[in-house]
Amino acid sequence: MTVAPSRSLRSSAELIRAEEPVLAHNYHPLPVVVARAEGAWVEDVEGRRFLDMLAGYSALNFGHRHPALIEAAHRQLDQLTLTSRAFHNDRLAQFAESLAELTGLDMVLPMNTGAEAVESAVKVARKWAYEVKGVAPDRATIVVAADNFHGRTTTIVSFSTDETARAGFGPFTPGFRVVPYNDLAALEAAIDETTAAVLIEPIQGEAGVVIPDDGYLRGVRELTRRTGCLFVADEIQSGLGRTGRTLAVEHEGVVPDVLLLGKALGGGIVPVSAVVARREVLQVLRPGEHGSTFGGNPLSAAVGSAVVELLETGEFQRRAAELGVVLRGGLAALVGKGVKDFRARGLWAGVDIDPAIGTGREISERLMREGVLVKDTHGSTIRLAPPLTITGEELRTALGALETVLGKGA
Repeated sequence: MTVAPSRSLRSSAELIRAEEPVLAHNYHPLPVVVARAEGAWVEDVEGRRFLDMLAGYSALNFGHRHPALIEAAHRQLDQLTLTSRAFHNDRLAQFAESLAELTGLDMVLPMNTGAEAVESAVKVARKWAYEVKGVAPDRATIVVAADNFHGRTTTIVSFSTDETARAGFGPFTPGFRVVPYNDLAALEAAIDETTAAVLIEPIQGEAGVVIPDDGYLRGVRELTRRTGCLFVADEIQSGLGRTGRTLAVEHEGVVPDVLLLGKALGGGIVPVSAVVARREVLQVLRPGEHGSTFGGNPLSAAVGSAVVELLETGEFQRRAAELGVVLRGGLAALVGKGVKDFRARGLWAGVDIDPAIGTGREISERLMREGVLVKDTHGSTIRLAPPLTITGEELRTALGALETVLGKGA
């Protein structure tokens, strides 16, 4: 990685201490202060290099500072960055057209963050239930899965089963029914005439990269079609090449009614999210009923269009599928040697570490000292989600570091 020297006059330790009194403590980052990055590598203020095996929770699917995305952003910065939706801009139509074509759906509602996309989908599903399905006013329900992660706004944590996300934030928004993930019978029992939608992650990310049984997503699609409610697939983490397909639902040949995208859609440069849906669904929105000052801004649209162009080649989906074989093989070799179990699809894995060796946080810290950055989730589980630009050699380096950490034991 060839980069300019750091401009920081303070050390990593000094910068971490400086954050303590002035930043809200809503995160517990690893003690590394990143100053520069390129591809799959980051560098801290002291010049130490780390292999990024998290990729911004999939926001950096195309690596840090991908040349095509940086070029698109620079080009647009020189022209126009924001108009609000009070006016049209010359980049939004291309973005919406290309994203709809990529996903096989009809219309796009551009937003900014993943949570915003989920909140927008909740509103749209309810509006559709009242205007199209004929649900009685204020009676619409949405069925969700236990152990979900769709964001951290008040409404979204209302249907979370993670007490860390919920505790202290009530009263909660009504209208949601929670069923076990990967349980079609429970899902069917929860659907009735008030059901507007079923909202699920095709693969549960925060829960530890939990992959449902083959046929589950097809079952959800069939149930929702038969009972007359919407299938809303949250692919904010799983989508845009991560699993070896453009979308995770494609592994079962399923097309949802509503698709939620974010993270990688902004190329790691700007926050971009979108609700992409059938025309019948998004046409329920009328002027004044929903909006976002920055949603669909020209800079975001330009970067988002460049992201779609990268995905249209199929290169990144193929890389994720091919390198996913390397990832699964490397993890399989560690089962019984500190790894209790793992779940992987494409370049995405949840790895359950033997608790006798350490918690997920402890393993993440030890890997950091070996020059590899990952993130823990519940208990002794760590998540691996490297940029799709990572090379086979770099991936093997990360797996070797994990083997070293596990070999050292507790």
